[in-house]
Amino acid sequence: MDITLFPSCYLGPTSYYSTLLKSKNNVVEQWEHYSKQTYRNRCRIATANKVMDLTIPIERSEHKIAMRDVKIAYQQDWQRLHWNAIESAYNTSPYFEYFAEELIGFYEQKETYLIDFNLKLHDKVCQLMQLQLPLTFSESYETEINGSDLREAFSPKKEPAQCKFYHQVFENRFGFQSDLSILDLVLNEGPEAYKYL
Repeated sequence: MDITLFPSCYLGPTSYYSTLLKSKNNVVEQWEHYSKQTYRNRCRIATANKVMDLTIPIERSEHKIAMRDVKIAYQQDWQRLHWNAIESAYNTSPYFEYFAEELIGFYEQKETYLIDFNLKLHDKVCQLMQLQLPLTFSESYETEINGSDLREAFSPKKEPAQCKFYHQVFENRFGFQSDLSILDLVLNEGPEAYKYL
């Protein structure tokens, strides 16, 4: 059976979710070595000043570590910083007041593993979009797969994918910002985000 292999993402970009929706037999890679400066632990949101990266700190390891074993670090109060940035950026968006209660708990409780945090947020975002996008995890690291290997397809180091327009909070100031976190789409479009994807 052909599969489509994806990385785990922290509130991945819109292009990630659009590709998930179009693909079949979606599998999240959990055995790859963790890579820095990727969407695995960061997302992009539009704020009043600029596009901002929100990065989840991880516990350092002297050795390469499998994505499934990456632990979130809590020495800094990153949860408060992330939620404050999200609230500041989106409190005037059409759906923030409806969805804030559904999201804030992710920034109050402490999840041990990054991949678990990402999956739980993924499930919640899909629920808010009234969309079923179940994911399974890889059972081992495969160098060759039957299907599509998209493990490195989504990167904040690349030019953002060109996405079609939808209304954003700060579009009057900066114009349309393409391929931001799925959170941007959900808080601006609500359940209609599914149709956009």
